[in-house]
Amino acid sequence: MTSLWLADRPEHRIFATLAEESERSADVVVVGAGITGLVTAVLLARAGRDVMVLEARTAGAGTTGNTTAKISLLQGTRMTDIVAKHSPQVARHYAQGNLEGQQWLIDYCDARGIGLQREAAYTYAQSPNGVAKAKEELRACREAGLEVEWADEADVPFPFHGGVRLADQAQFDPMPFLDSLIAELHEREGRLVEGVRVQRVSHDGGARLKLRVQTSSGTELEVRANRCVLATGTPILDRGGFFARLSPHRSYCMAFRVPGNITRGMYISTDSPTRSTRSAPTSDGELLIVGGAGHPVGRKSDPAASVDELASWTKLHWPGAVQTHFWSAQDYAPIDALPYVGPILPGHDEILVATGFDKWGMTNGVAAALALSGRVLGGRMDWAEAFASWSPHELSGIAAAVQTNLTVGLNMAKGWIAPATRIGATATEDCGVVTGPPWHLQAHSVVDGVERTVSPVCPHLGGIVNWNDADKSWDCPLHGSRFAPDGTLIEGPATHDLTPSG
Repeated sequence: MTSLWLADRPEHRIFATLAEESERSADVVVVGAGITGLVTAVLLARAGRDVMVLEARTAGAGTTGNTTAKISLLQGTRMTDIVAKHSPQVARHYAQGNLEGQQWLIDYCDARGIGLQREAAYTYAQSPNGVAKAKEELRACREAGLEVEWADEADVPFPFHGGVRLADQAQFDPMPFLDSLIAELHEREGRLVEGVRVQRVSHDGGARLKLRVQTSSGTELEVRANRCVLATGTPILDRGGFFARLSPHRSYCMAFRVPGNITRGMYISTDSPTRSTRSAPTSDGELLIVGGAGHPVGRKSDPAASVDELASWTKLHWPGAVQTHFWSAQDYAPIDALPYVGPILPGHDEILVATGFDKWGMTNGVAAALALSGRVLGGRMDWAEAFASWSPHELSGIAAAVQTNLTVGLNMAKGWIAPATRIGATATEDCGVVTGPPWHLQAHSVVDGVERTVSPVCPHLGGIVNWNDADKSWDCPLHGSRFAPDGTLIEGPATHDLTPSG
């Protein structure tokens, strides 16, 4: 499955390699070529820093290329969560950071002729049960300084029981934006190396960092840097324990060609199941994007059923809708409702992280890049305290952290015990099953008629993966690492593939 944004793209030219030892060094190495990593790299290159971006797959292949790409300060009910756990000042700082990230992105697109559309954003109730949540979000947004209003009605074909409206937000196709960033990075003598996975970062015995990387061909190399920025969705290094401070979630999107006028505006519901919609202009006419069917990674037995229900909902409210694309994305919810941007450990500025955007990476990702580049260059934004990777405000998330990690423990135990009840089970087409006693677990799958068997033990912290029948992937229920049917790593925090099994 391929997203609307990544479909039919020409093969991207890799600007740099690690073939020569002289090519394996930089002042700053940015890991991850999504929106956060590439904006950070461009900002540092503009300041004259020697920057290298290392990407395990291709630019935008992660969340950035699989998002709904709403550039909005109205973010579902997130502001309600922030105000409930923090002070109004922290909420205002969070909103200000997102505003600066949004404005930087819009200005960049305007200056370079990158298309985007200005639309109103809505957080709405799709039933009477969701009205109270929408009203709470209205109050929270006003406390944070956003100029929101209440809308009793909207020109939509689905149930709408009122909602919060924020005018003049934006949406776009994120890939031309990334392409322009890559071009500018190249113009400023920065480097992007694709097909290189960072597996470990350590000190080289002095002040410099040593990154152990593996190329797509399996070659292991070392790269050296003075600083490293991890812009990888969730940090690939365990120091700092961010894997225990985040909750990974998958959600799904579909694009549809619909008869008649396309529904304008960007909508997301307060009540479950979540419904997210927007329009998308293409060279072949406008499409409708519908998102939802979200679930914690690796913990839902049949995500495909929820995806089918979402498609049925679309066809009910847009009769004659024809699906053209289907894709999914992974996002990470922080335990205290605020992103983590800054040192991986307190006082250790040589390794910086950016994570916890909770599905709103178009504005948060750019805000994180502004904060990270400012930190590297010696600047400071007052709003950046709301994005701090280490802060007293994390105390508000202790209860959530305890609950999250109790659930992780339960899934660890379940993963090792449950397969013993399935000894002898076999996988059918487009299915996967983990079976066997704890000392000989095997993960069997059949996709497109090809049978594969791998070890189900996640190389991150030993969780047992589960089959995702919507993505056709093995997903770890502990911290969200994902693998292809043949065991190839798709996304971390794991940094290695599943082990082949006979």
